[in-house]
Amino acid sequence: MTEKSAPGSKPSLTDSGIAEPRGSSLFELRPVDLLRHVSPIVTAVMVDAEFFLKRAHRLFGPTTPRDAAEKLHKLALDHLNDSHGQRTARLYRIFVYDAPPVAWKGHTPLRKRSLDLAQSPTAQWRHAFHETLRGLRKVALRLGEIPTNQVRWQLKAEVLKELINGKRRWEDLTDDDFRLDLRQKGVDMRLGLDIASLAYKRQVNQIVLISGDADFVPAAKLARREGIDFILDPMWATIRPDLYEHIDGLRSVCPRPSKKTQSNAEVS
Repeated sequence: MTEKSAPGSKPSLTDSGIAEPRGSSLFELRPVDLLRHVSPIVTAVMVDAEFFLKRAHRLFGPTTPRDAAEKLHKLALDHLNDSHGQRTARLYRIFVYDAPPVAWKGHTPLRKRSLDLAQSPTAQWRHAFHETLRGLRKVALRLGEIPTNQVRWQLKAEVLKELINGKRRWEDLTDDDFRLDLRQKGVDMRLGLDIASLAYKRQVNQIVLISGDADFVPAAKLARREGIDFILDPMWATIRPDLYEHIDGLRSVCPRPSKKTQSNAEVS
């Protein structure tokens, strides 16, 4: 059988060939069979878009907004299948969490050149990505925000290190040595509220989260206490060992990268 999960992962309920245990005797069942739902599996897939886009770019290279949205959609649907490609779960909905492109106007820190981020290629790409997602079946786009009053210029970490070590001088700095600190607000809150709502209303019995962020742990613990099977897909990224105890399964369904690609992708 082709292994779809990350090394050392826990089995997910859709990782076997059938949705329900078969056989006349309880003692004939394997341990993984006992983990399956007797009732049909209804799955909600939740995607951290910021994580997905960074991971997809590192693993698969640049894509158009439409291609990226369709890859995300296919990745979510693949979680409804077992390792043989057989459908074992029913989709409730695909929730995608992101923030809209920031509409910030300002100037570069040194040369004071005018900037309008809403007209930047990055903003236009993200807008097209969101529009494509809105047109895909069973996708619900949950958008937070990036407050423009909190946008700040920051010196890049590597540049600051060179300044401290005496390898650079302050007078040699350029605008390229700075970056804008753009922080999403409300995205994690929306994800947590959706998980709580799904769990308390018994609308699903399985949640798949595509992310690599440890901030999901409180929401995962709540879902598990309510009897939800909680699966994490980090797209083959390494997660902290202590996160294993807060999930019911670890399963990456995208093509596994080569060792060289994986090594490069882990470099932030």
